[in-house]
Amino acid sequence: MGDRANVIVVRENGTHELYRTGWAVGVDLDLLDGPAAALAMLPELRHCAAVFELIRAAWPGWEVRRLYDGAAELRRYVGLDPEYVRCRNSDLSLAPFLAPEDEDLTGPDPGGVVVTVGTDRCHVASPCFDHPVREGVSLLDRLADAPRHGVCSLHVSSGIHLDPERRRMVWWSLYSSPQAYQVPELWPGWTVEFWQDNWERHVTACGRFSPAPFDAGEATASVLANAAERRAARAGHRARTKHRCGHPNRH
Repeated sequence: MGDRANVIVVRENGTHELYRTGWAVGVDLDLLDGPAAALAMLPELRHCAAVFELIRAAWPGWEVRRLYDGAAELRRYVGLDPEYVRCRNSDLSLAPFLAPEDEDLTGPDPGGVVVTVGTDRCHVASPCFDHPVREGVSLLDRLADAPRHGVCSLHVSSGIHLDPERRRMVWWSLYSSPQAYQVPELWPGWTVEFWQDNWERHVTACGRFSPAPFDAGEATASVLANAAERRAARAGHRARTKHRCGHPNRH
């Protein structure tokens, strides 16, 4: 479950940027504040880590964590049946592997799933399908003909590292993935680890994933500035709505 949206921003020079969000509920209301507010909102999608740390700081004494199993995990937390929100009979939607020059990988933050094998192979899958980790060991067969990337420097949203010799698979994700905690069942005979959102461990696990560096302080400042603009824009919208409701047109 989720409110997903793809947003493409076409600049005046013809270049475009692609943004993806899993929290697009109310995006129609965000657009009411005009292009300046909407464009200011989009870069927030780049700073997931900074946002999460700021939320933790704003809620001292509270447990703040991601629900990697999505709505099912939320239902389990409150004592409801998590299976109620699962699609048990749906077929797996295989994510295609993308070539380095694929247009889906353009833009500052294209997303995607980086898959590294040992220390000598790197592939990138589309993020718009089921997570490749759900394919189990059959994923190895698909990787045999997948386009290679050398070293992935993209800011992806998820990753997998495979060590076939040791039969070890580790993965991480910035977003929820259905049945995230049941993944080991799909890899019988393999050691499976879930690194949650810790993509830095993937960087050190091999030499094939090295995302472009970013300034953590700049990311935090950007998130705070965008949050302030968003609050101001929504406050202005509420004020205008209240004014219109309180002074209906009379004819």
